[in-house]
Amino acid sequence: MLFPCFSSRRQTTPAASGGMPRAQRGRLAVIAALSALCLPGGMLPTSAWADSGTPLKLVVTFPPGGSTDIAARIVQPKLAEVLGRPVVVENRPGAASQVATQYVARSAPDGNTLLISFDTHAINPIAKSRLPYDTFKDFSGVTLALRFPLVIGAHPSVPGKDLRGFLDAARRAPNQYSYASTGLGSMNHLVAEDLKRQAGVELLHVPYAGGGPAVQAVLGNVSSLTLLSYAALKGQIAAGRIKPLAVTGANRLPDLPDVPTVAESGFPGFEAYSWIGVFAPSGTPPAVARKLTSDFQAALNDPETHRKLTQAGFEVMATDGPALDRYAREQYERWKAFVVKTGLKLEE
Repeated sequence: MLFPCFSSRRQTTPAASGGMPRAQRGRLAVIAALSALCLPGGMLPTSAWADSGTPLKLVVTFPPGGSTDIAARIVQPKLAEVLGRPVVVENRPGAASQVATQYVARSAPDGNTLLISFDTHAINPIAKSRLPYDTFKDFSGVTLALRFPLVIGAHPSVPGKDLRGFLDAARRAPNQYSYASTGLGSMNHLVAEDLKRQAGVELLHVPYAGGGPAVQAVLGNVSSLTLLSYAALKGQIAAGRIKPLAVTGANRLPDLPDVPTVAESGFPGFEAYSWIGVFAPSGTPPAVARKLTSDFQAALNDPETHRKLTQAGFEVMATDGPALDRYAREQYERWKAFVVKTGLKLEE
């Protein structure tokens, strides 16, 4: 895609931009880049925005071993091939994804730094009274990349061969068992609380800083169970170190045909999915965002990459950017209503 070249007339800007609104800084960056990069004939190729000599940085909100990290690293090789430049996965865990999210929000809107975000992106505005960014103003959707049901995985010593059996035992021993989440207000926290209320059981909640630490808590029998993607639990399930009790999706997983859904375990209609979205900083030129969307879609739908993602328990969505923005808003409204209705406390 080509852009008309701007006039070479000097643009006057304030000496300092610290107090300048982000959108205005983005517009000035656009003008400066267009002026500097115009080619003979007055046209600018889209590729000039996302510098082919600069690695694309995918900033992951949680530490290695969790679902977002696993998915990013599966997509990384094909995405680099599609882009024709290096792709770097950078983990910036902390504060229920706020550390990574704030970092990307403050990054230049040039198409070189993207947020690989979890469902906490839409839940944090509910869970946190103050955020160092605006979830819906500081980001522009690139693609709703993936969604996946949660697998309820327990330490082998936990009673019951499936969810129904475990809940029967938990009802007889209130607060004797605990579940590990990826943080206050995370999707697995909210889903577990929803299930607790419907089942009439009391389980202790232990929040961790990501899927990797939550898995380790269950392996060490520090927590009785967790709710994570199949990708995060697959190896431990195969080794017999974690026992799958149920999945939260509408259907059983192909790799776990004997593990029932939550709906089959006595809760008709129960269905919940986590999701992974790719966001750019607001102010990213629309043409650059659309090109990134196209590149991600190509990588996600590549047969080999698609196969690896599916085997890991992910469902490839590969939407456009506006669809992600709408979905994030819908998830925010859904879980906000749940929190208001139940009075669930999401901050310490």
